[in-house]
Amino acid sequence: MMTNEHPNILFILTDDQGAWALGAAGNDEIITPNLDRLAAKGILFNNFFCASPVCSPARASILTGRIPSQHGIHDWIREGNVKPDPIQFLEGFTTYTDLLAAHGYTCGLSGKWHLGDSALPQHGFKHWYVHKEGGGPYYGADMNRNGEWVQEEDYITDCITDDALGFIAANSDLNTPFYLGVHYTAPHSPWEAHEHPQELRKLYADCPFQSCPDLPMHPWQMNSAPWGRTPERRREILTGYYAALTSVDRNVGRLVDALEEQGIRDNTLIIFTSDNGMNMGHHGIYGKGNGTFPQNMFDTSIKVPMIIHDPQGAGGLVCERMLSHYDIFPTILERTGITNDAAHELPGRSFLPTLQGEVIDHDKPVIIYDEYGPVRMIRTQRWKYVHRYPYGPHELYDLHADPNEERNLVELVDLEEVCTDLKRQLQDWFAHYVDPAVDGTKEPVTGRGQRRKAGLWGQGELAYWQDHELLRPE
Repeated sequence: MMTNEHPNILFILTDDQGAWALGAAGNDEIITPNLDRLAAKGILFNNFFCASPVCSPARASILTGRIPSQHGIHDWIREGNVKPDPIQFLEGFTTYTDLLAAHGYTCGLSGKWHLGDSALPQHGFKHWYVHKEGGGPYYGADMNRNGEWVQEEDYITDCITDDALGFIAANSDLNTPFYLGVHYTAPHSPWEAHEHPQELRKLYADCPFQSCPDLPMHPWQMNSAPWGRTPERRREILTGYYAALTSVDRNVGRLVDALEEQGIRDNTLIIFTSDNGMNMGHHGIYGKGNGTFPQNMFDTSIKVPMIIHDPQGAGGLVCERMLSHYDIFPTILERTGITNDAAHELPGRSFLPTLQGEVIDHDKPVIIYDEYGPVRMIRTQRWKYVHRYPYGPHELYDLHADPNEERNLVELVDLEEVCTDLKRQLQDWFAHYVDPAVDGTKEPVTGRGQRRKAGLWGQGELAYWQDHELLRPE
């Protein structure tokens, strides 16, 4: 059996789940009883933020602990996932799974990778069952299992769980700890009726969906994402979105049951989060950061659900402190007693004391930073400032008076000093961590996908998207 210092780790990652889309977070319409129980036993984090409000850069930042302008993934990966020109976008970077594997962990991945070269196991993973490109139909998904391509006819959320259960069964009796990433493609689109089991859709037949605002379309909404423009279409997509999450919840229940059946529940650290937030009508937007152009930094796009249950830690708690996906890397390493020689290069800080029921007393106020290409954000408890390079438009919100971010105050003369101070802090922080070779403010990021490594983009990239205006954001 593993020691408490080296627990098994089950890391569950959903795709496009807003922090609001969880029963434990106060949504009384969505059906997530297993996640709610996990939150009740562990710690629910109410103010957890992604590193970038779109999947690939957010996932890269979780694994590497680095900001997008360090690892160079600034948008979702459109090309380079498969032949003829696969690209390993994280080549040359150390992930926490690399370090876990080097210290005796058996690492497995079941589900979405979407960081390039889907056919080849990378970064410490010995078990590899990943989606071909990162998204697609829920039935008939193309997956790669340890180098071999298979097409899954069954519902992909169940298939990912089936594979993960096989990994747990194969590794539960070994004298080495395991790390298992279970990366669901749910609740990412498509949400059409034929994409999700009717049994799950029927659960929401009478749901009024009051948890999702029914607002006029935001003027920046991408024309290629016309979801929600009619009452019938709105109901169809919300039903699919909620059904996809209820399926995730049921499968999380299967995973937890398997840990208990194998007798390893008491020595498995469970982390549940999502890659980025999601608007399903919030602000009149359907999508995350690239649901609009220019890209947005609303809390509904950048705030993610986070539940952690450490059987050796505290339980039944709710943490209101602002934390970031950047903080996962150092927290996992501290929990497992692994030293990272490059820790000084990373922006995150361990929140292990919180898992142990202690109050973190950092010497500086908590500030959250995000970026999406040329769009950067600084968020304090009260203020949020969004700066869009090079010309704007910029935004300032007083989150105490306006928590829904409905009134942009950036033009108010009385708040000019606030804007100046926040901009200075923003610039100083990014100047400390940015690699100039892959600086997102210098990349033509549109929200329509990344086709090559950062630093290699050019005017041809912009021309490509100008010729493909009907492509919808992923």
